[in-house]
Amino acid sequence: MSEPAAAGRTPDGPTLDAQAFHRSRAQMLPARPAPVTTIGALGWLRANLFSSWLNTALTVAALLLLWRVVPPLLNWALFDADFTGATGKECTGAGACWAWLDQRINQFLYGFYPADSYWRVNVALILLIPAVAYVLFDRLPYARYGRWYSLAYPVIAAVLLVGGFGLETVPTDRFGGFMLNLVAGLAGIALSLPIGILLALGRRSRLPVIRIASVGFIEVIRGVPLITLLFVAIIILQLFLPPGMSLDQLMRVMVMITAFSSAYMAEVIRGGLQAIPGGQYEAAQAVGLSYWKMMRLIVLPQALKIAIPGIVNTFIGLFKDTTLVVTIGLFDILGHARLLQTNPDWIGKVDYETFLIAALFFFVICLSMSRYSINLEKRLDTTRR
Repeated sequence: MSEPAAAGRTPDGPTLDAQAFHRSRAQMLPARPAPVTTIGALGWLRANLFSSWLNTALTVAALLLLWRVVPPLLNWALFDADFTGATGKECTGAGACWAWLDQRINQFLYGFYPADSYWRVNVALILLIPAVAYVLFDRLPYARYGRWYSLAYPVIAAVLLVGGFGLETVPTDRFGGFMLNLVAGLAGIALSLPIGILLALGRRSRLPVIRIASVGFIEVIRGVPLITLLFVAIIILQLFLPPGMSLDQLMRVMVMITAFSSAYMAEVIRGGLQAIPGGQYEAAQAVGLSYWKMMRLIVLPQALKIAIPGIVNTFIGLFKDTTLVVTIGLFDILGHARLLQTNPDWIGKVDYETFLIAALFFFVICLSMSRYSINLEKRLDTTRR
């Protein structure tokens, strides 16, 4: 006598309920597309601008503000502006006076640099692009040689801008305009990071002499405004140099800007070092790494990644602070903006235009640094999946 059929099954196969389930699965409708209001531009607007009543109110208020500000600004800057004329008297419209651009833009860019040597500044700027690219980006062709080129670029730029090797010498007091801001800013950025790293390590050192010297330097420099340090560079720094040795005005300014930025950079990097767990140090010591190898291979890469926002913020602040050189008689882009405003041919006609151009230059450079910082953080983020 055969055993009874298993519960829920018939001698010939699955139960009727199971068969109905399989048939229902075969007859299921295909997946429908997501609602239109949740995808695309409409979905983005709903999620970011109209997700709640408060967000909607802020969006409407922002749109009203833009409506009140943008059209008048465009009318002043473009539609009602004057673009031609030899003097400010020929700017008779109700808008901005841009007639000075074709006559004075070179002063904004090159300062008092000799006009027949503008090509040297342009070549130095072009050569800067690959020098920076090999530092900021990975997987570029010939990366090994490119990094050596980046190390050699400051010497190349100095020869091009100042002279030597057959090039006519140009005194640094002829430097000016946005060129001066770039020279001082890039020099400060390139030098303040390694010096800041050494100061941060020195402040955490167990050797009293190194720790006290690092702390003293950081606290003294951070406790004094940069404008005061610039006056010190012009008036007092020469007294601390050996007899017979002299630094020109621009070199003194670059020394003080670098020192000022290095002190702030040291504290930013020290914050990154303090965020590294103690186990990282112990693991490095357990495998027999020396202090400098431990810092170079394990600790500093992690600390610098943590400190990226603070580092870039310091760089941006340093670049904008280069405008303070106008207070000690160096004519950067802001100095030339003010100089044009006092020119008899343009007085009273370029009260805002010159500063707007200067602001645009700084905005482009600072925004580029900020966006690169964000992209670098995303690229180095190991927590994303």
